[in-house]
Amino acid sequence: MIPYGRQDIRPEDLEAVREVLTSDFLTQGPKVPAFEASVAKATGAAHAVAVNSATSALHIACLALDLGPGDILWTSPITFVASANVGHLCGAEVDFVDIDPDTFNMCPQALETKLKAAKSSGRLPKVIMPVHMCGQSADMARIGALAREFGCKVVEDASHAIGGRYLDRPVGDCAHSDICVFSFHPVKIVTTAEGGVATTQSDALAARMERLRTHGVTRDEALMEGASEGGWYYQQIELGLNYRMTEMQAALGVTQMERLDDYVARRNALADRYDRVLGNMPLKRPGRQDGAYSAFHLYVVRVEAEKRREIFDALRADGIGVNVHYIPVHLQPYWARHGFKPGDFPNAEAYYGGAISIPLYPGMTEADQDRVVTSLAAACVRD
Repeated sequence: MIPYGRQDIRPEDLEAVREVLTSDFLTQGPKVPAFEASVAKATGAAHAVAVNSATSALHIACLALDLGPGDILWTSPITFVASANVGHLCGAEVDFVDIDPDTFNMCPQALETKLKAAKSSGRLPKVIMPVHMCGQSADMARIGALAREFGCKVVEDASHAIGGRYLDRPVGDCAHSDICVFSFHPVKIVTTAEGGVATTQSDALAARMERLRTHGVTRDEALMEGASEGGWYYQQIELGLNYRMTEMQAALGVTQMERLDDYVARRNALADRYDRVLGNMPLKRPGRQDGAYSAFHLYVVRVEAEKRREIFDALRADGIGVNVHYIPVHLQPYWARHGFKPGDFPNAEAYYGGAISIPLYPGMTEADQDRVVTSLAAACVRD
């Protein structure tokens, strides 16, 4: 089967992990700072805070912004459930903003309309969390400007988008946000097996996220209540968690990050080829956001909703590992129990009805791609 995504592990990755396993540090050693430095360099951020998953990074990002009971978080309904879950984990209320039907990202016009209504009702969100779906940045200049106008904080869920660019700047430089989060799951652009990173330009936010990932504990005497009792001494000054990344994960991340630009270039070349060869098929190809250079974590085509199941099953039966990203979060049973219902976000629901993610990963050959295209063409014209 040709999978929709696949990690690329090379001898230098294996050697980096082996070196850690024979070293003195399996956790809290030098590799995590080295990995953080590589992400900061690639994104232009002043700080990068590594944790054990992107969900953890989203969680501490919201905690660092003091999201809590009585507050509201808005995100996109087309995302993995983690984007919304972290709001509830902080004790906040969660709502959604419908997507742009071409880019699959949070629609700035829908956001503006909803913000104006929320201001009138006194229910503005504390945090807005746009999601860079498929690796393509949302329209962050407009979203950031709206957030500033209405007094909201912004966390970019860029789980798909390491290596992408927006207005000729790297995704993750936080030019229009407070914090940006990346995922390093195996099917993402580069991998640490599991892992996440939060980038920011703020010294204060970075320091707080570093503390939150390690139980809320500090050894900084300037932050303590009273004097230190000695070199062993620490204090827990707030409630944190154990979200630390291991040295093995970070070592893998360091070597993977060395190939980031090559991976993203290859994904774009494959996506461009899909654009060309799928042009005459009865389906819709992904739209492009002005000013964005996508990392192309996913390539999503949209077919007729009535035929999606049949096409999906035919591709799977033919050894093409297609998937669907994503079921709108507000339609999940958990969120339905919080008052959401079909029809709330029509663009998201229409997108979901016909979406199929077809294979795209750096190790994919043109022969693999041709096989996908041939199978998709046959499935689309099947009676």
